Amino acid sequence: MIPAAFDYRRASTMAEALQLLADGGEDAKLLAGGHSLLPLMKLRLAAPSLLVDIGRLTDLSYVRENGDRVSVGALTRHRDLETNEVLNAHAPLLAHVAGQVGDPQVRHRGTIGGSIAHGDPASDLPAACLALGAVFVAEGPNGRREINAGEFFQGFLETALMPDEILVEINFPKATGAGWAFQKFNRRAQDWAIVGVAAVAGERPGVALVNMGPVPLRASAVEAALASGASARDAAEHAADGLDPPEDLNASAEYRTHLAKVLVRRALEEARVA
Repeated sequence: MIPAAFDYRRASTMAEALQLLADGGEDAKLLAGGHSLLPLMKLRLAAPSLLVDIGRLTDLSYVRENGDRVSVGALTRHRDLETNEVLNAHAPLLAHVAGQVGDPQVRHRGTIGGSIAHGDPASDLPAACLALGAVFVAEGPNGRREINAGEFFQGFLETALMPDEILVEINFPKATGAGWAFQKFNRRAQDWAIVGVAAVAGERPGVALVNMGPVPLRASAVEAALASGASARDAAEHAADGLDPPEDLNASAEYRTHLAKVLVRRALEEARVA
């Protein structure tokens, strides 16, 4: 399908991008890699009147050690995350998950910020951010603010970002040496996961689920069971507690519940959480 008509502006600085967003109001959308927004526009599920292209803001593409955390610029491409030495040393789960996104063409073009800001519950990277306890940094007319990953995803394809804000950075606590795992079940290598699980071991284990609800979410009942001393197998039985898995052509809610329990157990055992 062909998208509805729109205006296009390319921002050369962050200040210019913020001004263009303010001028365009709620009908303006940011364009980075385009792999999340453009398909929606082609299906007429999104019809912005203005696209603000921030793809050339190179100062938002980086991975840096920052004390006890790793800071990642929102325009860092998936391939750069996959191969980055700092991430592979201090947040290897994120590097691994970035390497599972789409195909090489997508990974060389798509950005972590675009994936996170899109807020798709079937996307892998939001789950990795939740499991790692990420903190997102948004910039708007009133300056910068931090948003915990658990408060960022608010509804189906809805996030805590305001219409005049830009996601500029993601901060991850260093997980150097901690066990981790990522499990997902899909029909073909490039398909969205029917169900996926990201897990991180440590004093406060993090477990997050892909495609088990309307938003990317943490497996809170699993984390609570682990905190009380449950084994990986027993904790995994709580994978779907309190959740409402979606039903579609790929799977029923019952099948997703079964998959979640199996994949959580495998992920916990691989990460050696318990």
